[in-house]
Amino acid sequence: MPATLAPVRPIEIAEIRAAVARIKGTAIRTPLVKLELGAGFPDIRLKLENLQPINAYKLRGAANAVALLSDEERKLGVWTISAGNAGQGVAFAARKAGAPCTVVAIETAPKAKLERMRALGAKLVLVSYEEAWNALDDRAYPGVEGTFVHPFDDDAFIAGHATMGLEILEDCPEAAAVICGVGGGGLITGVASAVKAEKPAIKVWAAEPDTAAPFARSLEMGSPQKYPEWQASFVDGAGGQSVFPRMWERMQPLVDGSIVVTLDQTRRALRLMAEKARIIAEGAGCLPLAAALTGQIQQKGAGDGPIVCVVSGGNIDMTTFCDILRETAE
Repeated sequence: MPATLAPVRPIEIAEIRAAVARIKGTAIRTPLVKLELGAGFPDIRLKLENLQPINAYKLRGAANAVALLSDEERKLGVWTISAGNAGQGVAFAARKAGAPCTVVAIETAPKAKLERMRALGAKLVLVSYEEAWNALDDRAYPGVEGTFVHPFDDDAFIAGHATMGLEILEDCPEAAAVICGVGGGGLITGVASAVKAEKPAIKVWAAEPDTAAPFARSLEMGSPQKYPEWQASFVDGAGGQSVFPRMWERMQPLVDGSIVVTLDQTRRALRLMAEKARIIAEGAGCLPLAAALTGQIQQKGAGDGPIVCVVSGGNIDMTTFCDILRETAE
């Protein structure tokens, strides 16, 4: 890790509000809709980031980060590391800014994500998951040059994501809790930075699959942990092999806990959103709903208000989506 990195610091509400104006015209203000489940179910609201132009929330952070680059940095080109959504976000923002873009992309990412990055003009360098995870820590990859935009450990990226938290508060000021899927941690850090600054009583929870739950383990142990039993799954946009120490510093003061769900619970959440609201969500975007339906939020004293679930993206291969619908049919 470069020695010149600035220390981790809180994301201030003023820079979040500045990001709102900066990303306008690139990212959209997504709707917050109630999921009608009937009596006996919690009041769940869905923040539909799958409706962004790249079908994922990462456009918010990418738009803010690229907008803050100098002219010289844009001329050099930008690059990032991604399983798909961050790469699409940076490619989209870079194309709008007239900057070349390279993405060190995980080779097992869904084809839909890889094809979309190429369509947005990004040059792809395909690598293994482990190589990508190491490059995130090194902030470098052999042969790739330009201005690096970190897909989660970046103040500007996080401030962009935090704009979502302000929208949630405007649309649902009575919310008791917000749940976000966790991969690198940029999404939940941003949302929590905004929510806790304005309404500290609102609980912010992480959701992770049991095949990749290093944040839950880190909370249990009180320090950033690795997850050696990590397994690849259709939940490719969340869950990691470890919690980066810098992201632990960011998340630990802001996040109230982590709910770990099974892949079967995640599949059923995907089907529920498709059936009840006609929403196409990728695996990571289904984790918060799966977590909300476990009842753990209420058991841990979050209050009786609405639970906001962030549907972080909808970039799932249609064959995978249809296969899950068939598997969960009853």
